[in-house]
Amino acid sequence: MPEGHTIHRLATAHQERFGGLPLRLSSPQGRFAESAALLDGEPLVATDAHGKHLFLEFSGERYIHVHLGLYGQFSFGEGDKLPDPVGQVRLRLAAKVPGGAAWADLRGPTACRLLDRAEKDAVHARLGPDPLRADADPAAAWQRIHRSAKPIGALLMEQNVLAGVGNVYRAEVLFRFGVDPRLAGNRLARETWDAMWADLVLLMREGVRLGRIDTVRPEHTPEAMGREPRKDDHGGEVYVYRRTDMPCLVCETPVKTAELVGRNLFWCPTCQPSA
Repeated sequence: MPEGHTIHRLATAHQERFGGLPLRLSSPQGRFAESAALLDGEPLVATDAHGKHLFLEFSGERYIHVHLGLYGQFSFGEGDKLPDPVGQVRLRLAAKVPGGAAWADLRGPTACRLLDRAEKDAVHARLGPDPLRADADPAAAWQRIHRSAKPIGALLMEQNVLAGVGNVYRAEVLFRFGVDPRLAGNRLARETWDAMWADLVLLMREGVRLGRIDTVRPEHTPEAMGREPRKDDHGGEVYVYRRTDMPCLVCETPVKTAELVGRNLFWCPTCQPSA
């Protein structure tokens, strides 16, 4: 599932390609056809992202709300004319641009629906703070964390606690601060949480800028260590994510994996000792 930096990049991509332009909206698959017809011909007013939720705003405070889930994806294109849709396209956005047309096709999302302002506000209300949003309040996440006996590794993945953090950022920020992911939230020190939040802000902003997740410090890059770059579909240089049984980049202890709330957990038992 895409993590929050990807959704913020998508918000920017839509704004840059379609902001202020009259759009042709369609649903070749048919499942969003009625809502697409209501917005057809309208300009894109603005875009917004909160955690893993994308919002495309149209006049009259109407919003297309998209959650990609596990299988959703957008594809973008430009050409002298619109191509025929390929596959199950839930939503197509298209605009006239110099030289022809620009388009974005959405396939396989968990959610694609038209909301009014009150419904959009309700989505925001149920989400925790997003490290990539200017209005984020890390204290709101802390209130939930320090009152819970759940493992911190589980709490960081709960979107009503912290929005936008997924399995990669979860594993990596815990490693960077030497926190055992099985530690109960109510045993995490406030100063550690504050430092983790600040780190997530920096890491996720870099994710937005680069389009990939890099979490290793300068002394642990492939160039600094004389090692081969990581080869993985997710890209980026990481400490523990998907590095099961490989030596820790810091202490060479084999990285461990276990399942936690249905997701694979990765950590170094030496750098992240149990308390």
